[in-house]
Amino acid sequence: MSNMQISKSDYMLFLRHPAWLWLKKHDKDKLPPIDEDTQAIFDAGYVFESYAEQLFPDAVKIGFDNFDDYKTLTSRTKKAIDEGAKTIIQAGFESGKITCICDVLVRGDNDSFDLYEIKSSTAPRPEHEPDLAFQIEVIKCAGYKVERVFVVHVNNEYIRNGEVQADELVKITEVTDRVKKLKEFTKDNIEKALEVIKCNECPDISPAHAKLGAFSDWLSIYKTMAEIDEYSIYHLCSPGADKIGRLEALGVKRIADIPDDFHLDTRQLRQFQATKNNEVFLNKQRIKEFLTHIKYPLYFLDYETLSSVVPYFDGLGPYKQLPFQYSLHVLESPDAEMKHFEYLHSDDSNPIKPLTEALKSQIGAKGTVLVWYEAFEKGCNELMGKILPEYEEFYKGVNERVIDLMIPFSTGSYVHKDFFGSASIKNVLPVLIPELSYKDLDIHAGNAAQRLWMEAVLDGKHKDKKDNILAGLLKYCELDTLAMVRIYQFLCKIS
Repeated sequence: MSNMQISKSDYMLFLRHPAWLWLKKHDKDKLPPIDEDTQAIFDAGYVFESYAEQLFPDAVKIGFDNFDDYKTLTSRTKKAIDEGAKTIIQAGFESGKITCICDVLVRGDNDSFDLYEIKSSTAPRPEHEPDLAFQIEVIKCAGYKVERVFVVHVNNEYIRNGEVQADELVKITEVTDRVKKLKEFTKDNIEKALEVIKCNECPDISPAHAKLGAFSDWLSIYKTMAEIDEYSIYHLCSPGADKIGRLEALGVKRIADIPDDFHLDTRQLRQFQATKNNEVFLNKQRIKEFLTHIKYPLYFLDYETLSSVVPYFDGLGPYKQLPFQYSLHVLESPDAEMKHFEYLHSDDSNPIKPLTEALKSQIGAKGTVLVWYEAFEKGCNELMGKILPEYEEFYKGVNERVIDLMIPFSTGSYVHKDFFGSASIKNVLPVLIPELSYKDLDIHAGNAAQRLWMEAVLDGKHKDKKDNILAGLLKYCELDTLAMVRIYQFLCKIS
């Protein structure tokens, strides 16, 4: 494909941020490489795609495995259409400077086609519509007509029971009317995108121009390209493109310089005040009241979970979080010696029953269960209770005793400028307990923990590294609960 041509992925980059497209075409070394966690998401999408394609059993698959195949994609597509193929997978079309590959085409009446786009989301999303509208425009310019348009997506009500059935896992939703309304928008933006790639200079890289939910991703790229002060407006908590644009228009560069009458949400306002005043905001009374609800013995609990678009085990649905590991620190009393228990599943089998049995033997029936972000741990407990009805009452009892240690930070009882508006334990810990650090670990993020465990244990990868991965997982999860212990002790001390 010519570097001056645009594919549908190029077009979508342009809609997300014009500079993103320009950099891909002219200076792609400034764009970050795809990391392993992102690649795992792509790979999961390919797995779902293989199930979705099963709904079209008589299709002719064009596709390509190498560049030589790619160069003949459009001619092979034309040949299949001319020979009367009813359904085509990975058909290629090209017209002038625009090109696309379609997931599925089904021939309808009057020699028109229905267009199907396979997405691993649980419903059609707004960003799918311009993607499909671009494909329609390319197909039309290539001399064909699209009648109806569909998104093939994940059925979020599916629960695995035995072998995965494609017709149960996959759902199809028509989006014809919404997509066809974008006809003029698409033609206009194709011209704008082509103008961008012809330019000698990169468009303005400000995050204010990010669209289609791309603000966060583009902001990460922007921070690698621009010189940014540690307390700049680009470190404001969840600002969004519009707010950044308005601050830029006011000439504001630093959080501390944001005008007092500028609208900020609650978390942003706390961050602004802590940064501007350069002091910790502490509400001792509220923290003391929070701590009165915590009763010994204390159980500091954290799960690491598996999750996949195509469920690995019976009882699971798409993207459900099922624990394969936990860490449990126990304090029987304020002066007691701290105990630590843990479980890590290491076999290619459903972890839920042995994990549950281990947890039930180690967590007492009385006392507070402390977690960080209770919706996650409670959700895991509810899921395990549903899958194992004989343990449903046990998990209900655990959930009734859960208290979220994040609350003093998420509600603003303790605010530090270096939290940067976040109540994540990854932001709180290095400020309060700097001697504990995730950076010293081989695994230092939950998404990496999930990916590495699934690859090593369920998928049979990294055989020569499996023991090291499991050891890294134990250290990572243990630090999560140790961090909670130390933060709890910190709160007790300051209150």
